[in-house]
Amino acid sequence: MIENARQIADLMRKLTAKSCEHAHLRVEQIESERLSTSSQKTNPVEKSVSTGFAVRVLKDGSWGFAASSKFDPSEYERVIKLAIAIADASRKVNSHKVEFAEPSVGERKYETPLESDPFALPFKDKLDLLLHWEDLIHANPQINSSSTFLDFRRHTKLFFSNSGSAITQVLTHTGAGVTCGITKSRREQYERSFPTSSGQFVSGGFEAIAKFGIEDKIERLTSEAVALMTAGECPAKTTTIILSPDLASLQVHESIGHPLELDRVFGSERNFSGTSFATIDKLNKLKYASDIVNVYSDPTYTGGLATYLYDDEGVAASRVPLIQKGMLVGYLSSFETAARIGLPSSAAARADGWGSIPLVRMTNLILEPGNQKFADMLAEVDDGIYIEGVSSWSIDDNRDNFTLSGEVGWEIKNGKLAGMIKSPSYSGNTVQFWNSCDSVGSKDDWVLWGTPNCGKGEPGQNARTAQGAAYLRFRNVKVGA
Repeated sequence: MIENARQIADLMRKLTAKSCEHAHLRVEQIESERLSTSSQKTNPVEKSVSTGFAVRVLKDGSWGFAASSKFDPSEYERVIKLAIAIADASRKVNSHKVEFAEPSVGERKYETPLESDPFALPFKDKLDLLLHWEDLIHANPQINSSSTFLDFRRHTKLFFSNSGSAITQVLTHTGAGVTCGITKSRREQYERSFPTSSGQFVSGGFEAIAKFGIEDKIERLTSEAVALMTAGECPAKTTTIILSPDLASLQVHESIGHPLELDRVFGSERNFSGTSFATIDKLNKLKYASDIVNVYSDPTYTGGLATYLYDDEGVAASRVPLIQKGMLVGYLSSFETAARIGLPSSAAARADGWGSIPLVRMTNLILEPGNQKFADMLAEVDDGIYIEGVSSWSIDDNRDNFTLSGEVGWEIKNGKLAGMIKSPSYSGNTVQFWNSCDSVGSKDDWVLWGTPNCGKGEPGQNARTAQGAAYLRFRNVKVGA
């Protein structure tokens, strides 16, 4: 692959040096493997490899992009010339001229640290682990539905630019999860999942799975699934809520991450999934959250699904503040979008594969932990609801108003967990909600949660993101119907 990449890069420089302000090449290979079970039966193993290249040029202030999976010298020339032609066509409809300060980082290499290569392990060993989890789940005779999975991905990325950047990155991801439940009918189902409803995904090798602690939680999960059958309904009232770390991660993703994607702020997502209330006139002015809320983007943070050293424009990753002491202070951005507000790129331009153009995407979003233990957070609540697990979510096209629900909840009475409730839900307005946050959990309970399927764009792309969060407490929140 490296020989093909250098050949294409040399030709790209030759054909674009005089006519284009910028040109870069991405050559990528994505290896994927997913093993799963359903109610103690193994499903077919899903395994794929996708390899291709893409050329992106900037000519007279307009972008051109073309890609192919065919590695042949005549195809290299065709794709490069097509990208140039598309840039020429784009210039006729562009509303503003793109200015691009091309970075040059020289030759760089990064590879995800791992102890055990998941692709090197025998299928049998991995399937045996899933069936072992199934056996533990069905040790509870009342459980009649279950699923387990292991998911592995290796993304090899080569990046070459006309300015001399030559970047190699090999990113390895590992995911796993279990779900158990009782199905009485299509409408009546009671489920519990771990580590969360979509599992947990991290950067790393097979060794990461043991750290998830799945086996240790299965007995509790099955007991809670049974208990949900007789649990009470979620009351409809305004009260104090505490969110589990995985649900807090989703809240960060939907109501902080997406609103702060700068291309969305400029209206690029209007047709697909909306714009954002967090417009650029609010930068350094909007009190987005309470004083105890601090959020930053950090692709260099170890172990995240969005851990990398360079984005898909060749920009070096770094920690970038987004919310400091509750104030909006930054955005997720690309070179093009950041230039429009006079700031450097946050290295958030990412494509989901070789055939896609980079978009502004969430990276590792870190909500800094506070200093309260869950028990102490709970003890300060006379009446409220604790919500755990991710069930569903909905947010409007401006990222203003939302409704989220969990898998299970418990009423809080006099500082202690009381009766279990099913289908707990809560709703609010993003800015009002985050300003009602009065407690952030400690580092001991903080987890960097991976999201493997964040959708965006037309044509659609699925990005891999991560959000770090601990327990969060909010006052005066509407719960229930």
